[in-house]
Amino acid sequence: MLLFIRLSWKWVRRSFKAFFTLGILGVIAVLGLLAYAIVLGPPSLSTAQNTTYYLADGEVMEGYDVGASRQWISLDEMPEEVIDATLAIEDHRFYNHYGFDFKRVASAALTDLKAMRMVEGASTITQQYARNLYLSHEKTWTRKLKEAFYAIRLEIFYDKDEILEGYLNTIYYGHGAYGIESASRYFFNKNAGDLTLAEATMLAGVPKGPSYYSPLADKDNAESRQERILSRMNDLEFITNSEKNEAVTASLDYYDHSAEEAKAVGPYFQDEVVREAARLLDIEVEAVESGGFHIYTTLNPDHQNELEAALDEEFNGAAEIETAAVVMDNNTGAVTAMAGGRDYSASSFNRVTQSKRMVGSTIKPFLYYAALNNGYSPLTMQESKPTTFELEDGDVYSPSNYNSYYANDDITMAQALALSDNIYAVKTHLDIGPKTFIDTLRDFGFNEDLPAVPSLALGTASISLYDMVNGYSKLTGGSPKIQKHTISKITDHRENVLYEYEEPESVEGKKLDKEAAFSVTHMMTGIFDSALNGYMNVTGSSIADQLSRTYGGKSGTTDSDSWMIGFSPQYVMGVWSGYDDNRKMTQPRDQQYSKELWANTMERIHEDLPVAAFTPPGDLKGVYINPESGKLSGPACPEERLVYVKKKDVPKETCEEEDSDIKEIEEELEKDPWYRSIVDWFQ
Repeated sequence: MLLFIRLSWKWVRRSFKAFFTLGILGVIAVLGLLAYAIVLGPPSLSTAQNTTYYLADGEVMEGYDVGASRQWISLDEMPEEVIDATLAIEDHRFYNHYGFDFKRVASAALTDLKAMRMVEGASTITQQYARNLYLSHEKTWTRKLKEAFYAIRLEIFYDKDEILEGYLNTIYYGHGAYGIESASRYFFNKNAGDLTLAEATMLAGVPKGPSYYSPLADKDNAESRQERILSRMNDLEFITNSEKNEAVTASLDYYDHSAEEAKAVGPYFQDEVVREAARLLDIEVEAVESGGFHIYTTLNPDHQNELEAALDEEFNGAAEIETAAVVMDNNTGAVTAMAGGRDYSASSFNRVTQSKRMVGSTIKPFLYYAALNNGYSPLTMQESKPTTFELEDGDVYSPSNYNSYYANDDITMAQALALSDNIYAVKTHLDIGPKTFIDTLRDFGFNEDLPAVPSLALGTASISLYDMVNGYSKLTGGSPKIQKHTISKITDHRENVLYEYEEPESVEGKKLDKEAAFSVTHMMTGIFDSALNGYMNVTGSSIADQLSRTYGGKSGTTDSDSWMIGFSPQYVMGVWSGYDDNRKMTQPRDQQYSKELWANTMERIHEDLPVAAFTPPGDLKGVYINPESGKLSGPACPEERLVYVKKKDVPKETCEEEDSDIKEIEEELEKDPWYRSIVDWFQ
């Protein structure tokens, strides 16, 4: 027992010495850190510049965040409501700590340890000010340690009022407004000194997440946060119950910026640039807007202006129908123009990137690409007639053609694509197998949940217009490496390159057959070629007379969606039209908007460009065929159409040979008395 007591006492003494030593070392470290901070002197309070955006030609992009400004006012000029609201929600012990709120730190640390990652912050106003002045917004322990050190320096060299004044003049309130004065003018068109309690508390909630808590972005979220701030102010006895209740029920009148936003160049495009930059830099959207970056975009102002002019022209007088359009460089994937809707001021929802709709027949080019890699050729014949398919699970599937028109005869793949024959497509899909088709779609970058059902051949998958147009650019370019993008380069305010777009050397697990891709690309020019007319006109016939050069493309229609995706050798453009609530399109004009907008815009942007041609790979052979028979054309054939096939698939016969054989039989029958007697008998 005595031995146990001695050993225990010995362990206690050693532990005490160890803790004492660690304590001394900790004090020395803190003193050393303070000494180092003092030696460095007061940190600069100058703030970073606004992020600047550039067009593809290098000119500064006008109109982004039209309220962008920084206006400094003294703490004395700020109303008490602004200061109290900010302190209540951000750091109510601000005047009682030295840059760190250890109670909040302990609570946040416990939450982070439970989640094994940084999920909750405990930053004081001093720390936030330090981050805004000197650091990035990434959530790492290194950044937190740097933030703490800068907070120490701020607390050493500046008094509390100076720190609070700086914070309220530099914090980001969204929409390009930095500081309370700029925010007050942007949201309410008044000086900060004139803000009411309701207005002040509304603004105090925005900096936590301007894209989430701005009343102009999400009114419900903003009002919920405002109510929380008012309750917090009431708990801290900054305001009375009656003042709280009056502010909660107050009606706020926000300043209308629609006239200014209308002047912005490609506002939907600009929003996508910010989102793309946030992904590339792995930071929040707000950090992009307030980070002082230089972002070089791919926007072609001429293309954007032509798209918007064509959009206004085509939809002038239309009611609720919406549309979306995007133009992309066919060889690089660089987006040159974008319209996510008819009116950005009415709705900032980007229907190019944020909406997924059923794609209809625009999916068929990828089906026929898969078929060409599985034994088909552009001249493969299949019968177009009403068909009921028996499936492996015992179910039956009975697709139909548009308006129940059928050839009731064999047609080629080239004609099936030009006429958008559904029976041919489903037969092909079931022949090559749903898995083959889905694997092919994956090669073109479609990562959605694709249904392994026969109707996938008719476009029952929901995919964004952005991804569809990128898929077409991969198809026409014959390469999976073509990636859609709106940014070519990002630098910091010292012009250090943080990101620069480069086409990937390869895309893991994805490789495209250039011959098959070109064959489909060329087949798609057939939607404008009357030589492929059959049991109905080619699907692009309604706009063919508006086109002055060779284009390819594919239209698509569902009950509630109208698509047109088409291309030249230089650019690919996609258009979707429909209603946001997915209602059916019952007016014939609704089905025509997409094609008209596509044709109008493509003609405008190509007007001053030299004519370019689609160049086939060396191993493909171009042959003229008779569209009706799929055989080689000749002088006596009524129609002919150029197709590109592998040498082994070149037809051996001409349509003339087929006609001559029929004539020979008819002549023989004419001479045969038995034939004549049969005819006479029927007469």
